[in-house]
Amino acid sequence: MFKSFIRFFTFLLIFSFSAGSLDLVAQDGDKKKTYKKARVLTSSTAKKVVKVVEALERQKIVQVPDPENKGKFIEKEEDDPDWDEAKLILTELLNKKDELKSYDRSVIWNYWGYIYFSEENYDRAMYAYEQLLSEPEATIPLRTASLLTLAQLNLVKENWDKGINLILQWMDEVEKVTAQSYYLLGSAYFQKEDYVKARSSMEEAIKLAEEEGYRPKENWYVLLAACFSELKDQKIIGAQFALEQQLGIYEILVNYYPKKIYFLQLGGTYQQMDREEDYMITLKAAFEKGLLDKEGEYLALAQLLLLSKSPYWAAQVLVAGQNKKVILKDEKTGKESTVPVVKDTEKNLKLLADSWRMAQEIDKAIPILEKAAKMSKDGDTYVLLGNLYLFEDRMQDSIRAIEAGLKKSKVKSRSQAQLVLGQAYFELEQFDEAKKQFRAAARDDDKRIKKTANSWIKYAENEEVRVQNLALRRKFIEESQAKAKAKNS
Repeated sequence: MFKSFIRFFTFLLIFSFSAGSLDLVAQDGDKKKTYKKARVLTSSTAKKVVKVVEALERQKIVQVPDPENKGKFIEKEEDDPDWDEAKLILTELLNKKDELKSYDRSVIWNYWGYIYFSEENYDRAMYAYEQLLSEPEATIPLRTASLLTLAQLNLVKENWDKGINLILQWMDEVEKVTAQSYYLLGSAYFQKEDYVKARSSMEEAIKLAEEEGYRPKENWYVLLAACFSELKDQKIIGAQFALEQQLGIYEILVNYYPKKIYFLQLGGTYQQMDREEDYMITLKAAFEKGLLDKEGEYLALAQLLLLSKSPYWAAQVLVAGQNKKVILKDEKTGKESTVPVVKDTEKNLKLLADSWRMAQEIDKAIPILEKAAKMSKDGDTYVLLGNLYLFEDRMQDSIRAIEAGLKKSKVKSRSQAQLVLGQAYFELEQFDEAKKQFRAAARDDDKRIKKTANSWIKYAENEEVRVQNLALRRKFIEESQAKAKAKNS
């Protein structure tokens, strides 16, 4: 790549022909300057420039692993520029610059700029390109290339105004302005905090790229989205308009460059616009692509799925989060450990259990809730567990769970728990214990609970009598059958 660039550049400088006509008119104060597309170096300078090129094109042979034969090596040419030799020749030319033609000097300054740029000596590179631009016989290709390079160097040095002016000058002098140059201009305006011009420059960059037939680069869209955020914060544009514009940008980014951050930004934009279903769909798409790796992201998606009445998928998301492992590094010790993304905290387990319960997957909810109940400081989780056991006709387990919950100091509704406990005893036909729990619940100040408890007491008393009568009747029948059998025998 380096070698090809040098050869092309040398051809451009040495073997070009005189254009004859004036191809560019540039304004310099009140004077107009004209520049040609091509000129010819003097013979003596051209010979020196060839040697400079040869020094910069120098290659060396190195041994590299053979990709097709493991354990073996092959020889490969590698760039090995002789910077010292190139500088020595250019210094000789520079020492007699006053004797050289203006065009020859412009070529020499261009090589100095290139060398200093390669060495990251940006101040001296800028000086070299400025000297080139001051030469009246510099050709159009040299001027335009130097203007853009000098603009970029000024931006690196945070000389925003000068960089912007150079880009604008470059745009005036080239035949065709590119999308890339508008991106550079937009970046400079953004750094200068001129977000209005930054926005218009970035919109032009994206439009030109599409007209030129290629996809605009990822960071162009990112910068444009940032412009809308800044313009909104400065109240130059309305919040709703900014969100609508950013929405379109993030939708493009998600399609062209499907990274996690863009899914989250798109989802966040939907959320700000109160489009909860679209927010959920976006997060779910990121989940399905395996992009989510934070506990909060999994929990947010699960809660959105619950709100959209998709409890089964909410549970699936949480289980996937439990199964997904990430590596965490202890900042103090440097030790790495593998942990699940969604941890088995009481809150997370209860959310998972609720999801399974709402999906009518009670058999999956119960063991999760058992685990959560053991971690809970209050008794409500045990009470909920007791309700599930009651629903599954597992009365002994229901009694065990609710009694464990009532032993806790904090229970949201102790009387409600006693009602459920009474029902479990009732189903086991332990009527005395059932009525005991119902009477305890009836002491509650809540009229609704009091009424329900009293109804259960009456129902239990009646059922107890009915069961006793059935037992007596059964006993009478059994005794009668036994007497009949004895008499017949």
